[in-house]
Amino acid sequence: MTTAYAPTANRLAVHDRHLRLRHLSLRVLVYGALIIWAFVALFPIYWTITTSMKTAVDVTQGHLIPWVDFVPDWKGWRSLGLSPDTIFETSTVREEFVKRFINSVLASFGAAGLAIVIGSLAAYGLTRFPYKFGPMKNDDISFFFLSQLILPPVVLAMPFLVLYKELALLDSIIGMIMIYTLMVLPIAIWIMRDQFLSIPHELEEAAMVDGLSIWGAFFRIVIPIAGPGMVAAFILSLVLCWNEYFFAALLTSTDAKTLPVMVASQTGSQGINWWAMAALATAAIAPLAILGVFLERYIIKGLATGAGK
Repeated sequence: MTTAYAPTANRLAVHDRHLRLRHLSLRVLVYGALIIWAFVALFPIYWTITTSMKTAVDVTQGHLIPWVDFVPDWKGWRSLGLSPDTIFETSTVREEFVKRFINSVLASFGAAGLAIVIGSLAAYGLTRFPYKFGPMKNDDISFFFLSQLILPPVVLAMPFLVLYKELALLDSIIGMIMIYTLMVLPIAIWIMRDQFLSIPHELEEAAMVDGLSIWGAFFRIVIPIAGPGMVAAFILSLVLCWNEYFFAALLTSTDAKTLPVMVASQTGSQGINWWAMAALATAAIAPLAILGVFLERYIIKGLATGAGK
């Protein structure tokens, strides 16, 4: 009996080793690909941070590794008045940076918040009530909103420039909030539409049977369930508004200028001040990076809700 089962046992052992080796090879390939992709994704951030601490010679010679290729210096941060040795001194550049930073905060958070409010109401209506606008019905209207992203911003340059001049909205935070809201509203509507479609109608019907109105069911039942999706839509809208450059450069001059415009303006008679531009870029992306780390679980949960139900 033992002799008869020996070949079978050996074959099973060999097969098991092959499976383990195959599984190990697959894991090595997957993790190797992830490591390569992480390097590709994070290298621009690494390059930006290190460039902000280089001298002009180190920038032009392409030195990459601190304390190996070059000795880190606060040149970029010093030019902005944000280095440890200048942070407590008077600096007009730092004052301008703070002003542009506040402008970016007001415009981005204001537009993202307004887009979520309007987008949630529009998406809820499109998922709960039948509409007809000529030949267009709910699905067509939803796609129409999303199709607005196809339109190149440069096509709207002249109309918005003339309109804002007539409405006295040039170089104003209110004007930037309005145009940023229009820019991200299609995305907010589409994300919230998926969120509301994943919530059963029966929950609202049961709430209204218990005495709630449509608005009561919306605010007390639907909104808490769709909360993670709203956070995800808000963060995505915020990132798009925060990084927007075209309209900020077109419609602002002094008072409402934002950080992306200030980053792009780091040029002088000697060329581009790469160290100052890198320091500004690092200071600009840091708040969103920190916010993304703290809200990561809400973002993932919100974006996965519509696909998981």
